[in-house]
Amino acid sequence: MKAMVLRAIGTPLQLEDRPDPQPGPGEIRVRVEACAVCRTDLHVVDGELANPKVPIVPGHEIVGIVETLGAGVSAPVPGTRVGIPWLGHTCGHCPYCASGHENLCDEPAFTGYTRDGGFATHVVADAAFAFPLPHCEDPVHTAPLMCAGLIGWRSLTMAGESRRIGLYGFGAAAHILAQVCRWQGREVYAFTRAGDDAAQAMARSLGACWAGSSDETPPEPLDAAIIFAPVGALVPSALRAVRKGGRVVCGGIHMSDIPQFPYAILWEERQLVSVANLTRHDAVEFLALAPQAGIRTTTTVYPLERANDALADLRAGRFQGAAVLVP
Repeated sequence: MKAMVLRAIGTPLQLEDRPDPQPGPGEIRVRVEACAVCRTDLHVVDGELANPKVPIVPGHEIVGIVETLGAGVSAPVPGTRVGIPWLGHTCGHCPYCASGHENLCDEPAFTGYTRDGGFATHVVADAAFAFPLPHCEDPVHTAPLMCAGLIGWRSLTMAGESRRIGLYGFGAAAHILAQVCRWQGREVYAFTRAGDDAAQAMARSLGACWAGSSDETPPEPLDAAIIFAPVGALVPSALRAVRKGGRVVCGGIHMSDIPQFPYAILWEERQLVSVANLTRHDAVEFLALAPQAGIRTTTTVYPLERANDALADLRAGRFQGAAVLVP
């Protein structure tokens, strides 16, 4: 197999030839068809997430074909197309797992962070955390659903039954979530970096009723806001934009420090919450909903060996939607 490997934090990934991995008990080996590039991969490579397993093969938005089953695995059968997300394994016995909050597991494994991921031709995954994709006809356009879509969906669930939704940072997650919101009949307000006309135009093309820069005030108070950009300064901005009783959801795994802000913008029962990881229930629910909502992802394709270019372009905001690596 071939893999793009992070040997040391802050260094470029290296293309390596490796023996094909063999699945252990409860695992499967998957031939990767496509792996989307997530901002979390940047956080891993740049050292913004603590204690990654190095060397590591990044990538956790994987679509591929099951090739080999490990001991004790009967499904998914070889030949099945599956999606493999960020959450790669849970202990199953800690208080969080026992209470239906496996996304907060005390002993988790994460694809592309603590176990090798999908920037490769093959990957080994826990069979219980690989999701059949019977409706998938295009692996490239499906790959971003496995994190941008799933975390977007969990974030929207945390936002509740809000009608006016603000999306801060109109990248991979927001361009998927905007389509879900419009399908559900919600109003979408898109916030981008100042001067990012392309992102604002894309937001409008996907049904946003308003698009502007993140320092602007929306024309109507928001019921909820979801922050995907890893910028702590957006938290006070979003709190000012939501109505009394509104909620601000931080949807990323990493964010710069949140600046001091006056209590007055949190008062009147506004809420500030975060989203961590996902559950298998989230995945089953969202992957069933996605074809009903008619979600179409906007993608820029890179060959596997250009993974460093994809990461650099994501860091610089040089494309709309999601980057996807294809072996």
